[in-house]
Amino acid sequence: MNMTSVIICRCEEISLAHLLETFEQHPCSSRELKLRTRAGMGYCGGRTCRLLVDKIVQELSDTPLSNEIPLKHQPPVRPVSFQSLGGDHS
Repeated sequence: MNMTSVIICRCEEISLAHLLETFEQHPCSSRELKLRTRAGMGYCGGRTCRLLVDKIVQELSDTPLSNEIPLKHQPPVRPVSFQSLGGDHS
C-alpha cells in the first residue's frame, strides 16, 4: 500500500499526498496548510485530522510546533434541518 494515498482528512477527502505536494509548493505553517487544502474544515471541524496535519508539518519543517493561532474546532452554532435548507415543498 502506498502511504501517500492514505486519507488524512476524511470529511474533505484530503490525502497525505495532497498535503505533501502542497507543503512542497508552499512551505508553510500547519494553519496555512489547512487553509490551502481545506484539511480540518469539514463536517467534524478538524477533530479527527487536526493533530495529524500539525504533526505532518512539524516533521516536514523540522521545527517544533509553535504557539501560532490554531484553527479551532467546534460544532455548528445551532443544528439546521434539511427541510429549512431546501425549503418547504409540502
